[in-house]
Amino acid sequence: MAIETLVQAAMAVVPAEGRGILGIAGTPGAGKTTLAEAIVREVARVRGPEWVAHVPMDGFHLADVQLARLNALGRKGAPDTFDADGYAHLLERIRTDETSWVYAPGFDRDLEQPVAAAMVVPPAARLVVTEGNYLLLDVGAWPRARAAIDEVWFVAGDEQVRLERLVQRHVDFGKDQQDARTWVSSTDEPNARLVAASAARADRQVRNALGGWAFTNG
Repeated sequence: MAIETLVQAAMAVVPAEGRGILGIAGTPGAGKTTLAEAIVREVARVRGPEWVAHVPMDGFHLADVQLARLNALGRKGAPDTFDADGYAHLLERIRTDETSWVYAPGFDRDLEQPVAAAMVVPPAARLVVTEGNYLLLDVGAWPRARAAIDEVWFVAGDEQVRLERLVQRHVDFGKDQQDARTWVSSTDEPNARLVAASAARADRQVRNALGGWAFTNG
């Protein structure tokens, strides 16, 4: 399936009045960001760059200084190492505040740290795409964040490809091969199992395969 089919479905999330929010969930390395960026890029080409905005959940990582305070540096990326309340609040503001430039934190992969006001939703934005691992969790503040989102799609693909992609990501950002594999098995994969268990709550399932993106239900 060509990306155009998913782009049309994403634009269909937008109501006749107001703003629509599309969430893209999935396990670490499944391709959430790749899909979100492709949708945003294609929607911007069709409707103009201010019609669509991208606000990833990653900007709500707790900074390392806070993780150290919480003795949680070794679990970085787990659900409780994010500011889920702050994320939910931002999504609620995006939904209701259509007259302001709404700034949001981003995440710098080189620094591995959140960066304040790195992203922005312009007043003209009708579609906002957000993506992250935990959009469908049913604990803590995550259900509040989900309530602010119109639809959530869950991305899945070949598991071996996903794992190798994760390892390579850690290597690219400074870990040696063995440390990267240890981190994936001890930290990323427990989170992945938790995320996978939430997949049934998604509105639509998306397959990330060599032949392209495809809806597998709905």
